[in-house]
Amino acid sequence: MKLYTLAWSIPNDKNGILVREFLKEKQISKAALTDIKFRGGFIMVNNEPVTVRHILKEQDILEIGFPKEIPSEDMKAENIPLSIVYEDEVLLVINKPAGMSTIPSREHPTGSLANALLYYYKLNDIASTIHIVNRLDRDTSGLLLVAKHRYIHHLMSSQQKNGDIRRRYEALVHGTMKLDQGVVDAPIGRASHSIIEREVRSDGQRAVTHFNVLQRSIGFSHVSLNLETGRTHQIRVHMAYLGHPLLGDTLYGGERTILERQALHSCELSFFHPTRHVWMKHRVDLPADMKKLVEDK
Repeated sequence: MKLYTLAWSIPNDKNGILVREFLKEKQISKAALTDIKFRGGFIMVNNEPVTVRHILKEQDILEIGFPKEIPSEDMKAENIPLSIVYEDEVLLVINKPAGMSTIPSREHPTGSLANALLYYYKLNDIASTIHIVNRLDRDTSGLLLVAKHRYIHHLMSSQQKNGDIRRRYEALVHGTMKLDQGVVDAPIGRASHSIIEREVRSDGQRAVTHFNVLQRSIGFSHVSLNLETGRTHQIRVHMAYLGHPLLGDTLYGGERTILERQALHSCELSFFHPTRHVWMKHRVDLPADMKKLVEDK
């Protein structure tokens, strides 16, 4: 498998800087440099091996190669079809179906997106472990972002912490929402009676959800939601807090009379590409089960 590499031409204002300091500016961590040194990577200047103490000169070509990432032996590669919306040398955008876990769990040890990705990586000679940037609940469908390499995952995780990865969801919620739009700013923490369930509580982490009603139908409302924060079960908890739990979301008070899973879909995902340095935006339509309910009403 080919190593993942990065290369830079050293500009005038970096003349005389140490390799170590230059790479620090590029967010290459000490741990990553240790891996490069001891696990089969390389650092070269003008095609000659160097150490991190090497002094760079203007117009030098600095290249680093990251060691191969070894997947866990506990995770099985499974030949499961992937709906790939976008792919390049460092990123994948996947349209995950409802009913598929993002990563294996004790309850669902196989059939996850991670299992499918591992097979895809082996098939396409990608020397990486699994780096999911934004997970989705098992029964939530739609777009999620995958980094092909540990370094890219680090860059995208920084974007996520800074709120620069933007996500828009669509949901079907019980009842008729009165307001056309609004903001839920209510902290979320783990429910005292459960290790899975979350709830709005004063000692929770700040959570902010923006909503806009797209359509009101008999028995439910079709809502667009933007996340300002990314807490576990945030949309599900906030909609239940407003008295409008998601259709099919029995954990938070929804009913499964017309839909057998929580009616939540990640329909838009935008981010700043870490190596191409451009903003990207991807969108997918509602899945068939949610689309049918919207169109029938």
